[in-house]
Amino acid sequence: MGDLIEYGQLFIGGALVDPAGAETIEVVSPHTEQVIGRVPHASRADVDRAVAAARRAFDEGEWPRTPLEERIAVVTRIKDAIAVRHEEIAKVISAQNGSPYSWSVLAQALGAMMVWDAAITVARDFTFEERRAGVLGPLLVRREPVGVVAAVVPWNVPQFVAGAKLAPALLAGCSVILKPSPETPLDAYLLAEIATEAGLPEGVLSILPADREVSEYLVGHPGVDKVSFTGSVPAGKRVMEVASRQLTRVTLELGGKSAAVILPDADLEAAVAGIVPNAWMNNGQACVAQTRILAPRSHYDELAERFAAAASALVVGDPLDPATQVGPLVAQRQQRRSLDYIALGQREGAKVLTGGGRPDAQDTGWYVEPTLFGDVANTMRIAREEIFGPVICLLPYGDEEEAARIADDSDYGLSGSVWTADVAHGIDFARRIRTGTYSVNTFSLDMLGPFGGYKNSGLGREFGPEGLSAYLEHKMIHLPQGWDGEQG
Repeated sequence: MGDLIEYGQLFIGGALVDPAGAETIEVVSPHTEQVIGRVPHASRADVDRAVAAARRAFDEGEWPRTPLEERIAVVTRIKDAIAVRHEEIAKVISAQNGSPYSWSVLAQALGAMMVWDAAITVARDFTFEERRAGVLGPLLVRREPVGVVAAVVPWNVPQFVAGAKLAPALLAGCSVILKPSPETPLDAYLLAEIATEAGLPEGVLSILPADREVSEYLVGHPGVDKVSFTGSVPAGKRVMEVASRQLTRVTLELGGKSAAVILPDADLEAAVAGIVPNAWMNNGQACVAQTRILAPRSHYDELAERFAAAASALVVGDPLDPATQVGPLVAQRQQRRSLDYIALGQREGAKVLTGGGRPDAQDTGWYVEPTLFGDVANTMRIAREEIFGPVICLLPYGDEEEAARIADDSDYGLSGSVWTADVAHGIDFARRIRTGTYSVNTFSLDMLGPFGGYKNSGLGREFGPEGLSAYLEHKMIHLPQGWDGEQG
């Protein structure tokens, strides 16, 4: 990117306004280590203003009372604008967090557009009100918007996750305060422009870049009815603790340590080709990444050689270069974290099959080589803890029962895959694993199905009708016996 990108105002209640304080956030390129952007840092006073605007919009404004088709029309304009501006969005995100540009186009930008599009499809087919025959008489069951939503999104896939929260919340009739990460606030301003041009009413959306302290204030605010958070497990636990003081409803999408299980009958070439891009995706900074690869002992040596060769062939470099497959990590602390885990894995007795340090060709930037550990035991910390970097574990197993036990022996349960010549058997294997999203001979994350985790990977679901339901309250209206009039 070229010149410094600066925004001097905050987007509160649908308009750019001066911040209450003078503190700013500097956005640093993970490739050049230079400042590339600057935005205001939202304060508690700014949170109060945004919540007040959101409350007015929800309690007194038009949006929750607008017919669904009209809400869909506004959200469709947002979706269409994201599609038109997808290259601009992809470049801004890659410059902020180091995502390879080719991956950003598909996942960060067009993927975000698909999230909005899928939410529209779900809303069109969703039953917001229905008649039921109750035990004591007829019932009218309504699904109504939950209210003011605080949506806290991470830096790794900021627009994708923002869409996962904003699209269903807006379609449900909620007002939303979006809290982007301090590492990636610039793309949120593009979304503010898009939402304004789409005709989103006053007060319905605010965007507040801020640190953890201000985020806690937002999450615990008595004017917030619902919190939707994506991030780490420790942060998710803290969000739940703070929100519980107001009994605020919470959805949490947290970490993962997902296992790709290669069964002995699998096509090994196809398995390696399918797993590698989804193990090292987004520089390893993806909660759904297949970070534990389970290989049968009968094919372990061959798979170790194939995976090491594929990982070492990944192109590392400038995230804005279309040829790059692995870019820098988002911040120096993340680089240090990955390098510390690499040192730990070696102390634990695992073997570095490829990678293991900083790339020699990169003089600046927070780079870590695509790294593969072999001879990993599932008891090792590198196999149990989410590294969130380009560090992958290859674990041997004996029989299929042991593979299932290893796959399930995790504090997480977010994603996973199985690779086999027998798809029906693969489906049976998938049914055994306690994880929220699973793939057979592929890796996918479909926006029309429920996405979320078991165990420490979170609470609740995003996407599909389940994701829309997270932004709705359920109301039961008892009707008089024998009444057969029209629904009001």
